[in-house]
Amino acid sequence: MTLSIATWNINSVRLRMPLVSDFLVRFQPDILCLQETKCPNDLFPVKAFEALGYGHMAMHGQKGYHGVATLSRLPLTELVDRRDYCGVGDARHLSVVFTHGLKRIRLHNFYVPAGGDEPDRTINKKFGHKLDFLEEMKLLHAEADAGVSSILVGDLNVAPLEHDVWSHKQLLKIVSHTPIETEGLTAIMTGGAWVDLMRQHTPSPEKLYTWWSYRAKDWEAADRGRRLDHIWSSADLSAHLRQVDIIKEARGWERPSDHVPVIATFDL
Repeated sequence: MTLSIATWNINSVRLRMPLVSDFLVRFQPDILCLQETKCPNDLFPVKAFEALGYGHMAMHGQKGYHGVATLSRLPLTELVDRRDYCGVGDARHLSVVFTHGLKRIRLHNFYVPAGGDEPDRTINKKFGHKLDFLEEMKLLHAEADAGVSSILVGDLNVAPLEHDVWSHKQLLKIVSHTPIETEGLTAIMTGGAWVDLMRQHTPSPEKLYTWWSYRAKDWEAADRGRRLDHIWSSADLSAHLRQVDIIKEARGWERPSDHVPVIATFDL
């Protein structure tokens, strides 16, 4: 029995609904987690997802900014958690519980703040917000609930490893790859007993990217990417990982997001 979970920062779900629809028809993940939906819950395209077979949904949205949503072909329980990280009212987290075979699984969907341009919280409040958000995430543990496995996905806006960016040396002072961010994300992972499934499947030193800037005139030729999108799990699920697919071609689709979908497939 397989289970496939996809994550994708879509950068406006209503604007890019045709891309999402094509993706779901072609790849058919069991669950799709979207970030940066930029859509309040009452305007979310529910009927479009129902028509595609994703009739089980949970949303945490707001007008024009942020927002996360989890769309599923599998039933979701009523145990939906929407945490207000840093207490500022942003829609950046959502978790649901579902059952697949003999496994009961809590799935976290995150959109971590980007952090602005200057990696100095004394002059850049956005960077301070990001660091505080990462600090609060350290309380999240993959084995928090007895008998419940865990998966964590989303745009975490940190490329933690040397080979998660196109140039480790040139990006050490660039937000998303500064030491304080990478060390913070690593501390969340190790302290929470999370397994980095993408690097389990494709270990370093192979390069892995999920994001290519809109600023590049030819993103594919330059290939100056970063791995900002992640899929983690509790150790019991990591043993069942079959493959991880980064859908790089999506960056070249018409009117694309600057992030591409990532799909993890398990044999359970």
